[in-house]
Amino acid sequence: MARLDPIIDKLHAKNGTHVLLETGAGAMLHTAAGALPVIQQPLTTQQIVGAFAEIAPAELQPGFPGQGEVAWPYDHAAGPVEVRFEHRDGKARATIAKRAAPIPAPTVPSVPTLARGPAAARTSTPTPTPTRPASSAASPLPGDPREALDALLRLMLDKRASDLHLSSDVVPMLRIDGDMVPFPQYGPIAATRLKEMLFSLAPKRNREEFDAVSDTDFAHETEDARFRVNVFADRRGTGAVLRQIPTKILTVEEMGLSQHILDLCHLPKGLVLVTGPTGSGKSTTLAAMLDYVNRNREDHIITIEDPIEFVHPNKKCLVNQREVAVHTESFKRALRAALREDPDIVLVGELRDLETIAIAIETAETGHLVFGTLHTNTAPSTVDRIIDQFPIDRQAQIRMMLSESLKGVISQVLVKKIGGGRAAAQEVLLCTSSVSNLIREGKTFQIPSIMQTAKGQGMVTLNDALLDLVKRKVVEPKDAYLKSVAKSELKALLERAGFPLPEA
Repeated sequence: MARLDPIIDKLHAKNGTHVLLETGAGAMLHTAAGALPVIQQPLTTQQIVGAFAEIAPAELQPGFPGQGEVAWPYDHAAGPVEVRFEHRDGKARATIAKRAAPIPAPTVPSVPTLARGPAAARTSTPTPTPTRPASSAASPLPGDPREALDALLRLMLDKRASDLHLSSDVVPMLRIDGDMVPFPQYGPIAATRLKEMLFSLAPKRNREEFDAVSDTDFAHETEDARFRVNVFADRRGTGAVLRQIPTKILTVEEMGLSQHILDLCHLPKGLVLVTGPTGSGKSTTLAAMLDYVNRNREDHIITIEDPIEFVHPNKKCLVNQREVAVHTESFKRALRAALREDPDIVLVGELRDLETIAIAIETAETGHLVFGTLHTNTAPSTVDRIIDQFPIDRQAQIRMMLSESLKGVISQVLVKKIGGGRAAAQEVLLCTSSVSNLIREGKTFQIPSIMQTAKGQGMVTLNDALLDLVKRKVVEPKDAYLKSVAKSELKALLERAGFPLPEA
């Protein structure tokens, strides 16, 4: 379901004339009796753009919204509406007006900044039927397995979903802004048909791996996007998750990463970790940091990934990207080999076992900058997770090595944004001399206290990051509370800041 669908439902249910959304204001439903607030919270331009991009027709999607005004029809389940969207000087103003009858397909006004090439600049052309919401009727999937899967990938892109979930005898589902949204109009997909669909794009090596061990990972690329694909067997038959990998790497400037995080990218050596639960945007943050290195240093970068996600072209750096099971046998083998390949920076997609962690620490100690990821919930717990991977008789040695090589940990979670989308809350641990001493002495339980007292040095606790998002009206207090690890502490912080949580 598109984010605007409930608002359009209210437009028809209240017999309104139109809904108005503006930057710095909420959403107002206009009726014959007057205006009613639909969303009282002031909206940002980004929130409005994100919501309307979901229902914009396909030809407006690239570069949406541009500058100027555009209009298009939207065939909603409750009744057809006309959308007008104006974007000027960083501010957005949009109206959704009710129409008594279906209206013809839209045409794009000849606004130069909306053109996407010489041909687009010369003329405007009729547009196809706009994207339908999940609740509206749709044709069944094409009979050809590959065409059927391509149709679902296009749906995923149209809805700006992060993941496509496919399970045998279950309707397709998309993860949109963190929520699982079913699309029943396509109907359940039988186990044999789903396997045919997935095998239509899986390389031969991965088909053989799935038949042998019942799961496999690979990357798939179309003209519009790249996808990380995991195919697995379960009690129903075959299942898969396809995650969208943006073709454009977000820059550190667009993500708003702090100068203290950027300073980590200029280090000559050391270990820098980006951590968080699955689906928390670790790969996006790490790609932005590597892109920053690529733009600002003249070095040799080697990445070891499973599979390759973001593609990094050579800029100021030479970049070699290796995929596990395609270009190398394993993470640990590739990382060991990297020491003989004259790297300056090494990115390890996942520190998934003891030997890989040990080699990564050794690589960082011997004069290389190593970036890696771990699935941990907080920055301090990352240190304990690494040490606990090793036998007790090796832990004192690892504590010593880690105290010297670890330079920073960025731990993040994604929180629902007001009006749609998700925002990253980032906890930042910088390994100052005080933190290094605590790691060496086995007193990691004191690291959170150091983070509290060293905020001026660039340290940020997760609760402080969540509180900042609430204060800037990016996320709701309750959504920030749900993502907190130290919930009672965040509740007290929210109350002192004037954001009490609902009693429920």
